[in-house]
Amino acid sequence: KISSTIREIPNWPKEGILFQDITTTLLDPEAFGHCIDILYERYKDKGVTVVAGFEARGLIFGAPLALRLNCAFVPLRKPKKLPGETIGEEYNLEYGSDRIEMHVGHVKETDKVVLVDDLIATGGTMVAGIKLMKKVKATIVEAACILELPLLKGKDKLVEYDVGLYTMVEKDVL
Repeated sequence: KISSTIREIPNWPKEGILFQDITTTLLDPEAFGHCIDILYERYKDKGVTVVAGFEARGLIFGAPLALRLNCAFVPLRKPKKLPGETIGEEYNLEYGSDRIEMHVGHVKETDKVVLVDDLIATGGTMVAGIKLMKKVKATIVEAACILELPLLKGKDKLVEYDVGLYTMVEKDVL
């Protein structure tokens, strides 16, 4: 059901890319709810104290999961989007680099964190989130995404940080 709600957009954001648009999953309350239910069942007995969701669509899936788990939600945002003092981590993109940030003190050494994003492709964003959690010495329970693009080998990058990846859908597209 979830897989069938993900729209594919050819040649976006550039020629040769078959973009996986997860926003169409949000149009289907059953599929969207099912995503949250699956994540809740996976993490309900893991002692999670923080769900950290990546901008932008990781925020959409992470916040309701945190509510269901009765734990804190921490947004991981692009630079200059958070009003308070932040801590961040840079990561490389295909052309250049980017950065994610969170408020200082919102994740502590005693926290058990699940990192949530809509998809994992090359893994750069997720690795930045892992490094950010390691900076504050939090325990990472797991990384979770709705969709994985295995041909881009993003999951492989998590291995060196000893972080597992849970996904619901895999699509062999570039």
